[in-house]
Amino acid sequence: MSIKPIRTPEDHAAALKEIERLWDRAEPGTREGDTFEVLTALADAYEREHYKIPTPDPIAAIRFRIDQEGLTNTDLLSIFKTRARVSEIMGKRRRLNLPMIRKLHEELDIPIECLVQDYKLKKPTGGGRARHR
Repeated sequence: MSIKPIRTPEDHAAALKEIERLWDRAEPGTREGDTFEVLTALADAYEREHYKIPTPDPIAAIRFRIDQEGLTNTDLLSIFKTRARVSEIMGKRRRLNLPMIRKLHEELDIPIECLVQDYKLKKPTGGGRARHR
């Protein structure tokens, strides 16, 4: 296959077919290896431009990162300070504030653009403390 820019879905499909063919046989530093490397870079660039992946909501991103790191909600105490706050944030009953966002970014390396997104809170179920008048 001759290497050329990927401009159309057909070009993309052809590049993916060649990438698949080379997947297990292309050795680094060989002509096939170089072809594989260039095609994957071109396919990646095309996909980034044409197939946008939506950013997850902040709580989904936090869950993903703690799962990746083998952590638990208890490990979030250094960021959220109390178990109640961890529960409220992770249960989407309270929003993240700016200091929390900064700490999540610094400590868990979650992208800022993900953490600052708006997200829906769950409606109160009425199971809280009764108010006395």
